[in-house]
Amino acid sequence: MKENFREFLERLRDAKELIDIRQPVDIRHIATLVDQSDKALLFHDVIGYEVPVVSGIIRTRERSIMGLGCTEYGEIEQKLRHGIDHPIAPRYVETARHKEVIQVGDEVDLFKLPIPMSSVYDGGPMITAGVVMASDPEYGLNSGIYRFMVKEKNLTGIDIVTPNNMRMYAQRALEQGRPCPISISIGTHPIEIMGAGFRAPIGVDEMAIAGGLRGAPIELAQCETMDLPCIADAEIVLEGEILPTGWTQPEGRFGEFTRLMGGLHWNPIVRIKAITRRTDAMYYALHMPWENTWLAAPTRYAAIRAALRNAGVQVKDINVTLGGCAFWHAIVSIKKQAGEGKNALIAALSVMDLKHVVVVDDDIDVFNPTDVEWAIATRVQGDRDVIVIPGARAKPLDPSLAVMPPGVVPTGAKVGIDATIGEGIPHERFERIAYAYADRAKIADYVGGKADASSGRIASDEAKVAALAQSILALIEKAPMYYTAVAEHFGEHPFPTVARALGKLHEDEKLWQDPRGRLCVRGSVFAAKPPVKAS
Repeated sequence: MKENFREFLERLRDAKELIDIRQPVDIRHIATLVDQSDKALLFHDVIGYEVPVVSGIIRTRERSIMGLGCTEYGEIEQKLRHGIDHPIAPRYVETARHKEVIQVGDEVDLFKLPIPMSSVYDGGPMITAGVVMASDPEYGLNSGIYRFMVKEKNLTGIDIVTPNNMRMYAQRALEQGRPCPISISIGTHPIEIMGAGFRAPIGVDEMAIAGGLRGAPIELAQCETMDLPCIADAEIVLEGEILPTGWTQPEGRFGEFTRLMGGLHWNPIVRIKAITRRTDAMYYALHMPWENTWLAAPTRYAAIRAALRNAGVQVKDINVTLGGCAFWHAIVSIKKQAGEGKNALIAALSVMDLKHVVVVDDDIDVFNPTDVEWAIATRVQGDRDVIVIPGARAKPLDPSLAVMPPGVVPTGAKVGIDATIGEGIPHERFERIAYAYADRAKIADYVGGKADASSGRIASDEAKVAALAQSILALIEKAPMYYTAVAEHFGEHPFPTVARALGKLHEDEKLWQDPRGRLCVRGSVFAAKPPVKAS
């Protein structure tokens, strides 16, 4: 996929998924206008700024599918898995369009960039769509998506309260008493955003994963003021350093992926040393929470599936739910063998920041909340099927956690619910209601005037009823049959006659049932035995 950021916007425009707003707009109104719109918005005339603002480009399921070059949402996970398994190393280029305007030192002025406010309780304007790159002498290049709260014309915070590789890089630099250089590429294609957003193991280059997603190398350019790359196709690049001051500056609040206002955090600060941009640059403001959500969920799908595969569990389907903010909840259906419900729980709960996992059998639709709740209601015993893992790594943005001192990584509980049918429980207990003749009796036909043909005169003659009873008895001597199947087999007789014949067999003490409730001959090898009374 060779498409760049601007070509993606053009494709959105052609698909009528992007609206151009050309009249003057106050920057303070942008976030709420994007929230109200079912389309992406490009604000060409932001009052007081030379640079236009685009936002909401991957804010829906449909636009996230378009952004990854897919035709349905499930393909995104497959494409990400391909990128992980078949990475393509980045390619360095000598020139880049974002270097048409270069501002360094005293020329740096973040207040000239149209960085919108979002929620009413935000601590300040937040840079939300930057693909951040940092390098560590031992572990190499790392990419991620982090937010930056603008404090001064050349100073921001960086939100790295969550345990991740970027936090580790900053911590290592702090311990060595040196700044941690970073580049922040703004206005990049959704493929680069997804690649950077995948939590890869330490030492794995996320831009190589993005290359695998794209099917071609991501082009990187060298920064102007530091030995660090940035995305060559970006609209705007900020070059900065995380200063070795530690987690000492207040940052936030901010409207988070949780759909809640996050609390005040303590974070390091970043000195911006240079701004490079295109002459006609556009500023991309990633709109929370849904632009984050639709591209975050597939990274969880891929990681969960890999963990379950490593555990030897055969997966049917996975749903990383929107109710769980696409970070914390997963429902997994498996083709279960004995004990695998618990194995699947342990494997899935090890993934990223997953907090609650429900494992169900493969007859449960993981995308149907009623079906999942029904499985929990009918297949779970709390003392047997609910596991709690205390003291696990937690995401600091979880509002249910206790408030922690600055720089302290919180821990919390992970919960797994094994909603599969337990070992030793007869599966016929879980045969769903299936109505007879559903394949041929359709209400629309009867509303339209359909009438059923009579199957003959109802027999009241005892001899005829007795003859039919003997025919039924001969049939069920061979194998047990459900009542409905017997009535269907003798469908040439009216149902009242069949019912009377079965009644006679019962009256003559010849009719019984097998353990599954099917009709059989009393005393036969198929007949159910009464339970043994406790002594």
